[in-house]
This record gives sequence, structure tokens and C-alpha cells, in this order.
Amino acid sequence: MQLLGVVGPEARTLCERMSPHLDGKVALVERHPEEDLSADGTLPSGSERVEGVDAAYELGEDGAWAATGDGRDLDDVLDDLAATYDHALLVGYPEADVPTVSLDGTEAEEIVIEADSVGDVDTEDALDALADATPHVTLETLVERVKESPRAERAGAIATFTGRVRARDDPDDSETLELTFEKYEGVADDRLRTIESELMEREGVQEVALFHRTGTLEAGEDIVFVVVLAGHRDEAFETVSDGIDRLKDEVPIFKRETTVEEDFWVHDRQ
Repeated sequence: MQLLGVVGPEARTLCERMSPHLDGKVALVERHPEEDLSADGTLPSGSERVEGVDAAYELGEDGAWAATGDGRDLDDVLDDLAATYDHALLVGYPEADVPTVSLDGTEAEEIVIEADSVGDVDTEDALDALADATPHVTLETLVERVKESPRAERAGAIATFTGRVRARDDPDDSETLELTFEKYEGVADDRLRTIESELMEREGVQEVALFHRTGTLEAGEDIVFVVVLAGHRDEAFETVSDGIDRLKDEVPIFKRETTVEEDFWVHDRQ
């Protein structure tokens, strides 16, 4: 799912201009100002809140829906949307680590376009920024992708692997706070696609999807996903194992580890 943030006056207007030009499903995630919140800190709902219910959905006969709830942040919502939406436009999230269009001098974490007003923004430039953004990918994203394979009717198994940031390998180890990953641009992605293609040449393997996140990830966050669609479980499990081994051995992605005691590039210690 491709992400683009817009901050400043009339940010929603720019999103409304962009959305008709996007192929696929588009989600709009908008921050509401505090004055719009109910006394309990939640968004107002068309229906009375039910005691003990954390989320409520209202469904129309035509498929229209609305929802309200609590206990969700932006990352949670994006994870939910990633498997079924192609694009997400974020309104009013200057702190989000996504490419952002800034209007009227509004500050943001990652500004890619600055303009005085909506009328000064070239829509094509904004669409290009969205297309060039690093996609938001979850394990569910890749599972849904392989399910849509034209060869899915011959598959009876989906096997997955998720690698995550481990806080410590041994009880006596220094605690790992975060890992930072950098990839060899233009080479790492090509190598991932080559590994996918070669694994799919195996008998009984229908689809393979590999993804490795970059940037800084904290302890407990997901790093890498391998998903295999295959005729049977033995083929799927074996290919998942080989897939992660080849990714670690062959794809030029470099890891920097930050512990409570030190900061170092892992390849310098090997």
C-alpha cells in the first residue's frame, strides 16, 4: 500500500483532487482535532456506545459502513488497511514517517512537496510522490497477494515466515533497542525478485513473495516476510525455509544494531 501525507489548510481538498486519478482502492485516514472528540476521548458515533464494546461498525445494505472505537493508533490502522487497499492518503499527521505534502508552511517529518496553498500543488507531482514512496507492507498484504495468483487453484497450502527484532538472544546479553537496515539501492530489490522467480520454478510451488523492511525498527517490530503458495505443505515449508536463507545470504541489506551499551554495524563484527 502506497502512502502519502498531506498537512496544512485544505489538506483534505488536495486528497479529493488526487483520489480519482489513482488506480485501485484508496483509503483516507484523517486526524480529527481534539475539539471533535467526545468526553471520553473517542470520536462521536451515530449510535450510542455500548458498555464493554471497544469497536462498533454500522453496515448499510449497499455495503457502506462506518466505525468508531478506541485503542488504535495510526500504525495499527495502516496495518489493517494494507492487505486490501492500494493507497492511503493521510490528513493531519505531520509526525508520520511518510512522504508529505506541506501546505502554508506547515512543518512535517518528511516533506517532499511544499506549497502555499492547494492551488499551487501540481497534482501530477503529488501523484508521483505517492507512487515513489516505500510501500507499507504487512504479512497479510503478501498472503492476499499470493492468493490472487492465477495459479492459486492448484495450491492447497500457504506457509509464511516472519522475522522480528529480538530484544536479546540470551538472558545475559545487552538489550537491543533497535535495528537499522539499509539496502543497496537497485540491487537488493532486483535480487529479491530473482530469488522469488527461481523458487517458483520448483515443482508444486505456485507463488513466492519476499519483503524486507528498511529504516529503523524497534524491538518487537517485524523485519522480514516470506510467503509461499504451494500445492502441498511439504513444498511450502521447504521453500519458506530456503527463501529466508537465500534472502539473508544473497540480498545486500546491511544491519546496524543499537543496544543499551553500544551501536555498531553487524557486518563489522562477523
